[in-house]
Amino acid sequence: MKRYIPWLIGFLLLAAFLIALPFSITIVPIEQVEAMQQSEEFDAVAYVDGIWQSQILPTVLENAVDLQTILSAIQVDDKGIAQKGQLTEVATEYGSITVGEAHVYLVKGRGTVTAVDTESRAGSMTLALDDYSGPVAVKLYLGPRIPSDVTAVRDAVGFIQFGDFREQTEYGKVAKEINTRVATEVLEPLDKQNLVGKQLEFYGATSIRTFNLVNVDLSEIVVVPVQISVME
Repeated sequence: MKRYIPWLIGFLLLAAFLIALPFSITIVPIEQVEAMQQSEEFDAVAYVDGIWQSQILPTVLENAVDLQTILSAIQVDDKGIAQKGQLTEVATEYGSITVGEAHVYLVKGRGTVTAVDTESRAGSMTLALDDYSGPVAVKLYLGPRIPSDVTAVRDAVGFIQFGDFREQTEYGKVAKEINTRVATEVLEPLDKQNLVGKQLEFYGATSIRTFNLVNVDLSEIVVVPVQISVME
């Protein structure tokens, strides 16, 4: 019995100490904890809802540069190769934003659809751009999805900054939701089976990636359109 006395005294002293502390412990049900965590989760849909009509579309429409002007300024050889240094010069002249050594542009243009690819889920259409006869093939995403690594619209508008978000995943969700908005509101209504031969006008964003490159393959450029008007 004597060997248990020190343990019992220690337990009683600890209990007395805890009772005397000026705080209390509250047990929170796990359901409440999960609800609190969910309420703090970033809502990319609500975020894009709040800026799509009021900021994104006006920014693109007001600041887009003619794509044919940009492409005409880029020196591309007969193999579709451009030099990184010259691409940087063009980007500076035409107001590109540089994100991770990718030059992102807000662009606009008019042209005739020459081909449509609907085999891939990240489908595209090829455009004969008015007033441009250079070697760069111009394509527009056609959906039904846009690749998750395509962030051109988010980056090119200029007012969506990484530092505005708590973490990288939130920043990524914004780009993904913008692409989803483009796919559903801009691309889904198009009559994809009857686009070839049609002339259209577009506004959107595109990116030229130069990371770790000196010679940049510019055989084609793909635009994420935020507005398309098909001419009748």
